[in-house]
This record gives sequence, structure tokens and C-alpha cells, in this order.
Amino acid sequence: MAESARIDRWLWAARVFKTRSIAADACKNGRVTIGGVTVKPSHVIKRGEIVNVKKPPITYSFRVVDCIEQRVGAKMLPQVYENVTAPQQYELLEMSRISGFVDRARGTGRPTKKERRALDAFIDPVMFGIDDFDDDDEQ
Repeated sequence: MAESARIDRWLWAARVFKTRSIAADACKNGRVTIGGVTVKPSHVIKRGEIVNVKKPPITYSFRVVDCIEQRVGAKMLPQVYENVTAPQQYELLEMSRISGFVDRARGTGRPTKKERRALDAFIDPVMFGIDDFDDDDEQ
């Protein structure tokens, strides 16, 4: 058991992020905080610290149980961290799923570029009494 580890490596090893580069980018973009302070990817964490990770629409909170830098299996995760995320955050996640913005059916909402061009071809300007020729052509 190590006493400390880099935050980007720990986030990757604890399977919070799929790759280490994604974990480092999250740190650089201010989505990872410890004690309310954003941390760099090279920040060293210790046991007992609480790491907050913003993954919209919610913020996950993890208490570090073991500082690891090598990726472990999913069954080993309870020995690596304790999930201390507030229940209100999970309610937020459920509300966003229910709201329908996540799983929007294709064809609802704004038309795609292809659909818009088909509409433009269907609605010919002549239908509305708009002529394409100039007034100089009439004389």
C-alpha cells in the first residue's frame, strides 16, 4: 500500500476515467477538486482525502482508501475508494434522464441539414408570389 499517488494516475487506476489522459484533462479544466481547490494532474493525494469529480450533470465525491497508481479490477474498487456522493446528486442525474434531453428521438426538434434542404426545395419561392427576376427585365 502506497502512502501517496498522483491524482491523474489515481483517477485512472480507480476507474473513474477511462484513460489517464482524460483524467489529466479533467484536472487541467478544473473538474477535479480536493477541499474546494482545483488541482493539477501532478497533485499528490493521500489516504483519507475527499476527491470531487464533476461529470455533468452531477459531481461525484470519493474518499481515498488506498493510493494506487496501477489499474485494478472492478471487484477491487471498494478497497481503493469509498463513494461518498450526496444522494441529491443522484436525484439530479435521474431528473436529467427523465427530462428527455439525453435520449432525444431522431427527427424531433430542429431539422437536420439534409431535411432543411429538402424543405427548401419543396417550398419554391414562386409559391409565395416572389419572382426571381429583376424589375429592369420588365421594361
